[in-house]
Amino acid sequence: MPSRYIMIGGFLGAGKTTLIQRFAAHIDMCDQKVGLITNDQGAGLVDSAIGRSNRFPVEEISGGCFCCRFNSLIDAAVSLTEDTRPDVFLAEPVGSCTDLVATVSLPLQQIYGDEYTVAPLSVLVDPIRAGQILGIGDGKKFSDNVTYIYQKQLEEAEFIVVNKLDLLDEAAQVELREALQAKFPEAKIFELSAREGAGCEDWFEAVLASEINTSRFLDIDYERYGEGEALLGWLNATVEIEADREVEEFDANDLLTRIAGAIRTSLEKVGAEVAHLKMTLNPIGDEYELAAINLVRGDSNPELSHKIYEEIEDGILLLNIRAEVDPDTLESSAKEALKWEIEGESGLSMKVVHLEHFRPGKPEPTHRITAET
Repeated sequence: MPSRYIMIGGFLGAGKTTLIQRFAAHIDMCDQKVGLITNDQGAGLVDSAIGRSNRFPVEEISGGCFCCRFNSLIDAAVSLTEDTRPDVFLAEPVGSCTDLVATVSLPLQQIYGDEYTVAPLSVLVDPIRAGQILGIGDGKKFSDNVTYIYQKQLEEAEFIVVNKLDLLDEAAQVELREALQAKFPEAKIFELSAREGAGCEDWFEAVLASEINTSRFLDIDYERYGEGEALLGWLNATVEIEADREVEEFDANDLLTRIAGAIRTSLEKVGAEVAHLKMTLNPIGDEYELAAINLVRGDSNPELSHKIYEEIEDGILLLNIRAEVDPDTLESSAKEALKWEIEGESGLSMKVVHLEHFRPGKPEPTHRITAET
Protein backbone atom coordinates (compact mmCIF):
# COMPACT_ATOMS: atom_id res chain seq x y z
CA MET A 1 0.00 0.00 0.00
CA PRO A 2 1.28 3.50 -0.77
CA SER A 3 2.16 5.63 2.23
CA ARG A 4 0.13 8.77 2.84
CA TYR A 5 2.07 12.04 2.56
CA ILE A 6 0.57 14.89 4.58
CA MET A 7 2.13 18.35 4.42
CA ILE A 8 1.19 20.89 7.09
CA GLY A 9 2.22 24.42 6.10
CA GLY A 10 1.60 27.81 7.60
CA PHE A 11 3.51 30.91 8.56
CA LEU A 12 6.15 31.02 11.26
CA GLY A 13 4.67 30.67 14.74
CA ALA A 14 1.33 29.18 13.71
CA GLY A 15 1.81 26.09 15.89
CA LYS A 16 2.66 23.52 13.22
CA THR A 17 5.07 21.54 15.39
CA THR A 18 2.58 21.21 18.26
CA LEU A 19 -0.17 20.03 15.91
CA ILE A 20 2.13 17.58 14.14
CA GLN A 21 3.19 16.02 17.46
CA ARG A 22 -0.45 15.58 18.46
CA PHE A 23 -1.29 14.14 15.03
CA ALA A 24 1.66 11.73 15.24
CA ALA A 25 0.44 10.51 18.62
CA HIS A 26 -3.06 10.01 17.16
CA ILE A 27 -1.68 7.95 14.25
CA ASP A 28 0.39 5.88 16.66
CA MET A 29 -2.70 5.17 18.78
CA CYS A 30 -4.45 3.94 15.62
CA ASP A 31 -1.74 1.26 15.30
CA GLN A 32 -0.17 2.88 12.27
CA LYS A 33 3.45 3.90 11.88
CA VAL A 34 4.35 7.56 11.40
CA GLY A 35 7.48 9.30 10.14
CA LEU A 36 8.23 13.01 10.58
CA ILE A 37 10.13 15.16 8.08
CA THR A 38 11.26 18.57 9.33
CA ASN A 39 12.64 21.35 7.17
CA ASP A 40 14.58 24.57 7.59
CA GLN A 41 16.88 26.97 5.79
CA GLY A 42 19.56 26.27 8.43
CA ALA A 43 20.68 23.37 10.63
CA GLY A 44 19.95 22.54 14.26
CA LEU A 45 16.17 22.44 14.45
CA VAL A 46 14.05 22.70 17.55
CA ASP A 47 11.29 20.85 15.66
CA SER A 48 13.50 17.78 15.18
CA ALA A 49 14.54 17.79 18.84
CA ILE A 50 10.90 17.85 19.98
CA GLY A 51 9.98 15.00 17.63
CA ARG A 52 12.83 12.84 18.89
CA SER A 53 12.00 13.63 22.51
CA ASN A 54 8.53 12.20 21.82
CA ARG A 55 10.22 9.09 20.36
CA PHE A 56 9.00 9.53 16.78
CA PRO A 57 11.34 8.76 13.86
CA VAL A 58 12.51 12.06 12.36
CA GLU A 59 14.44 13.06 9.25
CA GLU A 60 15.64 16.66 8.97
CA ILE A 61 16.17 18.53 5.69
CA SER A 62 18.27 21.66 6.15
CA GLY A 63 19.84 24.19 3.80
CA GLY A 64 16.67 25.00 1.84
CA CYS A 65 12.94 24.47 1.64
CA PHE A 66 11.20 21.30 0.37
CA CYS A 67 10.64 22.87 -3.05
CA CYS A 68 14.35 23.58 -3.54
CA ARG A 69 15.46 20.31 -1.88
CA PHE A 70 12.90 18.01 -3.46
CA ASN A 71 15.38 15.19 -4.00
CA SER A 72 16.41 15.43 -0.34
CA LEU A 73 12.73 15.12 0.59
CA ILE A 74 12.54 11.86 -1.34
CA ASP A 75 15.78 10.65 0.26
CA ALA A 76 14.36 11.42 3.71
CA ALA A 77 11.21 9.44 2.95
CA VAL A 78 13.28 6.53 1.67
CA SER A 79 15.45 6.58 4.79
CA LEU A 80 12.42 6.52 7.07
CA THR A 81 10.91 3.72 4.96
CA GLU A 82 14.03 1.61 5.30
CA ASP A 83 14.02 2.03 9.07
CA THR A 84 10.34 1.94 10.04
CA ARG A 85 8.18 1.86 6.88
CA PRO A 86 5.70 4.57 7.96
CA ASP A 87 2.07 4.35 6.90
CA VAL A 88 1.89 8.13 7.18
CA PHE A 89 4.51 10.83 6.60
CA LEU A 90 3.94 14.19 8.32
CA ALA A 91 6.02 16.88 6.64
CA GLU A 92 6.51 20.38 8.03
CA PRO A 93 7.86 22.84 5.43
CA VAL A 94 9.70 26.08 6.20
CA GLY A 95 7.25 28.62 7.64
CA SER A 96 8.13 31.32 5.12
CA CYS A 97 7.53 29.12 2.05
CA THR A 98 4.58 29.04 -0.31
CA ASP A 99 3.73 27.59 -3.76
CA LEU A 100 4.08 24.15 -2.15
CA VAL A 101 1.38 22.43 -4.22
CA ALA A 102 3.07 23.12 -7.56
CA THR A 103 6.62 22.45 -6.32
CA VAL A 104 6.15 19.60 -3.83
CA SER A 105 2.68 18.00 -3.72
CA LEU A 106 2.04 17.68 -7.47
CA PRO A 107 5.59 16.51 -8.37
CA LEU A 108 5.37 13.93 -5.58
CA GLN A 109 2.02 12.72 -6.86
CA GLN A 110 2.99 12.64 -10.54
CA ILE A 111 6.51 11.23 -10.20
CA TYR A 112 6.07 8.94 -7.19
CA GLY A 113 2.33 8.28 -7.28
CA ASP A 114 2.81 4.52 -6.92
CA GLU A 115 4.54 5.02 -3.57
CA TYR A 116 2.62 7.92 -2.00
CA THR A 117 -0.93 9.19 -1.83
CA VAL A 118 -0.81 12.94 -1.33
CA ALA A 119 -3.24 14.65 1.03
CA PRO A 120 -4.59 18.18 0.48
CA LEU A 121 -2.29 20.94 1.67
CA SER A 122 -3.28 22.20 5.12
CA VAL A 123 -2.17 25.69 6.14
CA LEU A 124 -2.20 26.55 9.83
CA VAL A 125 -2.78 30.08 11.13
CA ASP A 126 -2.25 31.81 14.46
CA PRO A 127 -5.59 33.64 14.94
CA ILE A 128 -4.04 36.82 16.32
CA ARG A 129 -1.55 37.10 13.46
CA ALA A 130 -4.26 36.22 10.93
CA GLY A 131 -6.47 38.97 12.29
CA GLN A 132 -3.64 41.49 11.92
CA ILE A 133 -2.96 40.39 8.33
CA LEU A 134 -6.65 40.50 7.40
CA GLY A 135 -7.14 43.93 8.97
CA ILE A 136 -9.56 42.86 11.70
CA GLY A 137 -7.07 42.84 14.58
CA ASP A 138 -4.64 45.23 16.21
CA GLY A 139 -0.88 44.86 16.52
CA LYS A 140 2.32 45.27 14.58
CA LYS A 141 2.22 43.95 11.02
CA PHE A 142 4.87 42.65 8.66
CA SER A 143 5.93 44.66 5.62
CA ASP A 144 3.97 44.26 2.38
CA ASN A 145 6.20 41.64 0.76
CA VAL A 146 6.27 39.42 3.86
CA THR A 147 2.49 39.79 4.09
CA TYR A 148 2.33 38.75 0.42
CA ILE A 149 3.87 35.37 1.32
CA TYR A 150 1.42 34.93 4.20
CA GLN A 151 -1.57 35.57 1.95
CA LYS A 152 -0.28 33.29 -0.81
CA GLN A 153 0.04 30.47 1.70
CA LEU A 154 -3.65 30.81 2.50
CA GLU A 155 -4.61 31.20 -1.14
CA GLU A 156 -3.20 27.79 -2.09
CA ALA A 157 -4.52 25.93 0.96
CA GLU A 158 -7.29 23.39 0.49
CA PHE A 159 -7.67 23.24 4.27
CA ILE A 160 -7.17 26.41 6.36
CA VAL A 161 -6.68 25.39 9.98
CA VAL A 162 -7.29 28.09 12.59
CA ASN A 163 -5.17 27.04 15.56
CA LYS A 164 -5.04 28.35 19.17
CA LEU A 165 -8.78 28.74 19.26
CA ASP A 166 -8.59 29.42 23.00
CA LEU A 167 -7.08 32.86 22.25
CA LEU A 168 -10.37 34.18 20.83
CA ASP A 169 -13.80 34.64 22.31
CA GLU A 170 -16.81 33.37 20.35
CA ALA A 171 -17.48 36.67 18.58
CA ALA A 172 -13.86 37.00 17.46
CA GLN A 173 -13.89 33.40 16.22
CA VAL A 174 -16.92 34.14 14.06
CA GLU A 175 -15.37 37.34 12.71
CA LEU A 176 -12.13 35.58 11.75
CA ARG A 177 -13.92 32.61 10.21
CA GLU A 178 -16.11 34.90 8.08
CA ALA A 179 -13.11 37.00 6.98
CA LEU A 180 -11.15 33.90 5.93
CA GLN A 181 -14.13 32.38 4.12
CA ALA A 182 -14.80 35.62 2.25
CA LYS A 183 -11.20 36.05 1.11
CA PHE A 184 -10.45 32.36 0.44
CA PRO A 185 -13.82 30.85 -0.56
CA GLU A 186 -12.37 27.65 -2.08
CA ALA A 187 -10.77 26.52 1.18
CA LYS A 188 -12.41 24.39 3.86
CA ILE A 189 -11.88 25.91 7.30
CA PHE A 190 -11.15 23.92 10.45
CA GLU A 191 -10.91 25.40 13.95
CA LEU A 192 -8.96 23.71 16.73
CA SER A 193 -6.47 23.98 19.55
CA ALA A 194 -3.39 21.86 18.95
CA ARG A 195 -2.23 22.32 22.54
CA GLU A 196 -5.56 21.40 24.15
CA GLY A 197 -6.66 18.89 21.50
CA ALA A 198 -10.09 20.47 20.98
CA GLY A 199 -11.39 20.11 17.40
CA CYS A 200 -8.40 18.11 16.16
CA GLU A 201 -10.29 14.90 15.35
CA ASP A 202 -12.28 16.39 12.46
CA TRP A 203 -9.13 17.65 10.78
CA PHE A 204 -7.28 14.35 11.39
CA GLU A 205 -10.08 12.43 9.67
CA ALA A 206 -10.21 14.84 6.72
CA VAL A 207 -6.50 14.74 5.85
CA LEU A 208 -6.31 10.98 6.33
CA ALA A 209 -9.24 10.39 3.98
CA SER A 210 -8.79 13.08 1.28
CA GLU A 211 -6.49 13.42 -1.70
CA ILE A 212 -5.06 16.54 -3.28
CA ASN A 213 -7.12 18.48 -5.81
CA THR A 214 -4.87 18.37 -8.88
CA SER A 215 -6.71 21.16 -10.71
CA ARG A 216 -5.73 24.01 -8.34
CA PHE A 217 -2.69 26.13 -9.24
CA LEU A 218 -1.31 29.22 -7.53
CA ASP A 219 -0.54 32.40 -9.46
CA ILE A 220 2.56 33.83 -7.77
CA ASP A 221 5.22 36.47 -8.44
CA TYR A 222 8.54 34.79 -7.62
CA GLU A 223 10.40 38.10 -7.57
CA ARG A 224 8.12 39.45 -4.87
CA TYR A 225 8.14 36.09 -3.07
CA GLY A 226 11.95 36.16 -2.99
CA GLU A 227 12.01 39.77 -1.80
CA GLY A 228 9.62 38.89 1.03
CA GLU A 229 11.78 36.00 2.21
CA ALA A 230 14.90 38.19 2.01
CA LEU A 231 13.37 40.61 4.53
CA LEU A 232 13.45 37.93 7.22
CA GLY A 233 16.50 37.38 9.38
CA TRP A 234 17.25 33.76 10.29
CA LEU A 235 19.33 32.53 13.23
CA ASN A 236 20.02 29.00 14.46
CA ALA A 237 22.35 28.40 17.39
CA THR A 238 23.49 25.49 19.56
CA VAL A 239 24.90 26.34 22.98
CA GLU A 240 26.43 24.06 25.62
CA ILE A 241 25.65 25.14 29.20
CA GLU A 242 27.31 23.87 32.36
CA ALA A 243 26.95 24.60 36.05
CA ASP A 244 30.14 25.21 38.04
CA ARG A 245 31.20 24.71 41.63
CA GLU A 246 29.28 27.73 42.89
CA VAL A 247 26.09 26.92 40.94
CA GLU A 248 25.76 23.15 40.94
CA GLU A 249 22.34 22.88 39.25
CA PHE A 250 19.87 25.18 37.51
CA ASP A 251 16.21 25.39 36.52
CA ALA A 252 15.97 24.82 32.75
CA ASN A 253 12.42 26.18 32.48
CA ASP A 254 13.26 29.43 34.24
CA LEU A 255 16.42 29.91 32.17
CA LEU A 256 14.57 29.47 28.86
CA THR A 257 11.86 31.89 29.95
CA ARG A 258 14.37 34.57 30.90
CA ILE A 259 16.41 34.15 27.69
CA ALA A 260 13.29 34.40 25.51
CA GLY A 261 12.16 37.52 27.36
CA ALA A 262 15.58 39.12 27.03
CA ILE A 263 15.73 38.46 23.28
CA ARG A 264 12.21 39.83 22.81
CA THR A 265 13.15 43.02 24.67
CA SER A 266 16.37 43.42 22.70
CA LEU A 267 14.60 43.00 19.34
CA GLU A 268 11.80 45.34 20.40
CA LYS A 269 14.39 48.08 21.01
CA VAL A 270 15.57 47.90 17.38
CA GLY A 271 12.03 47.81 15.96
CA ALA A 272 12.17 44.18 14.81
CA GLU A 273 8.98 42.13 14.55
CA VAL A 274 9.41 38.56 15.80
CA ALA A 275 7.95 35.95 13.45
CA HIS A 276 8.94 33.01 15.66
CA LEU A 277 11.42 32.29 18.42
CA LYS A 278 11.71 28.77 19.79
CA MET A 279 14.19 27.04 22.07
CA THR A 280 14.79 23.66 23.63
CA LEU A 281 17.11 22.72 26.47
CA ASN A 282 17.89 19.13 27.34
CA PRO A 283 20.48 17.54 29.65
CA ILE A 284 23.62 16.53 27.76
CA GLY A 285 23.27 12.91 26.66
CA ASP A 286 19.49 12.75 27.17
CA GLU A 287 17.46 13.76 24.10
CA TYR A 288 14.19 12.50 25.56
CA GLU A 289 13.97 14.93 28.48
CA LEU A 290 13.69 18.57 27.46
CA ALA A 291 12.20 21.96 28.15
CA ALA A 292 10.83 23.93 25.18
CA ILE A 293 9.55 27.49 24.78
CA ASN A 294 7.94 29.56 22.00
CA LEU A 295 7.47 33.24 21.25
CA VAL A 296 5.25 33.84 18.22
CA ARG A 297 4.86 37.64 18.13
CA GLY A 298 6.68 40.60 19.57
CA ASP A 299 3.59 41.60 21.56
CA SER A 300 3.08 38.15 23.11
CA ASN A 301 4.73 36.39 26.05
CA PRO A 302 7.02 33.36 25.84
CA GLU A 303 5.17 30.09 26.55
CA LEU A 304 6.66 26.84 27.79
CA SER A 305 5.31 23.81 25.93
CA HIS A 306 7.60 21.23 27.61
CA LYS A 307 9.11 21.33 31.09
CA ILE A 308 11.90 19.60 32.98
CA TYR A 309 10.71 19.02 36.53
CA GLU A 310 14.09 18.64 38.20
CA GLU A 311 17.13 20.92 38.12
CA ILE A 312 19.94 19.89 35.79
CA GLU A 313 23.75 20.17 35.85
CA ASP A 314 24.33 20.82 32.15
CA GLY A 315 22.44 21.07 28.91
CA ILE A 316 22.30 21.60 25.17
CA LEU A 317 20.30 24.66 24.15
CA LEU A 318 18.91 24.93 20.62
CA LEU A 319 17.77 28.39 19.55
CA ASN A 320 15.85 29.17 16.34
CA ILE A 321 14.78 32.78 15.66
CA ARG A 322 13.02 34.25 12.62
CA ALA A 323 12.29 37.98 12.64
CA GLU A 324 11.87 40.84 10.20
CA VAL A 325 15.28 42.39 10.86
CA ASP A 326 18.74 42.19 9.33
CA PRO A 327 20.69 39.05 10.38
CA ASP A 328 23.58 40.94 12.00
CA THR A 329 21.20 42.75 14.35
CA LEU A 330 19.50 39.44 15.08
CA GLU A 331 22.84 37.85 15.95
CA SER A 332 23.96 40.65 18.26
CA SER A 333 20.59 40.67 20.05
CA ALA A 334 20.69 36.90 20.58
CA LYS A 335 24.30 36.81 21.75
CA GLU A 336 23.76 39.68 24.17
CA ALA A 337 20.71 38.00 25.72
CA LEU A 338 22.38 34.58 25.96
CA LYS A 339 25.51 35.95 27.60
CA TRP A 340 23.58 38.13 30.04
CA GLU A 341 21.08 35.50 31.16
CA ILE A 342 23.39 32.44 31.19
CA GLU A 343 26.65 33.87 32.44
CA GLY A 344 25.61 37.16 34.02
CA GLU A 345 22.34 36.39 35.78
CA SER A 346 22.67 32.63 36.31
CA GLY A 347 26.41 32.31 36.89
CA LEU A 348 26.68 29.40 34.46
CA SER A 349 29.29 28.77 31.78
CA MET A 350 28.35 28.63 28.10
CA LYS A 351 29.96 27.66 24.82
CA VAL A 352 28.45 28.47 21.43
CA VAL A 353 29.18 25.36 19.34
CA HIS A 354 27.12 26.37 16.30
CA LEU A 355 25.67 29.66 15.10
CA GLU A 356 24.46 30.71 11.67
CA HIS A 357 22.55 33.84 10.70
CA PHE A 358 21.44 34.82 7.21
CA ARG A 359 18.64 35.90 4.92
CA PRO A 360 16.99 33.16 2.81
CA GLY A 361 17.89 33.23 -0.87
CA LYS A 362 15.40 33.42 -3.70
CA PRO A 363 13.50 30.11 -4.05
CA GLU A 364 14.55 28.00 -7.05
CA PRO A 365 12.28 24.93 -7.11
CA THR A 366 13.55 21.58 -8.41
CA HIS A 367 10.17 21.03 -10.10
CA ARG A 368 7.21 23.31 -10.67
CA ILE A 369 4.00 21.99 -12.19
CA THR A 370 1.47 24.52 -13.43
CA ALA A 371 -1.70 24.42 -15.51
CA GLU A 372 0.42 25.08 -18.62
CA THR A 373 2.95 22.34 -17.90
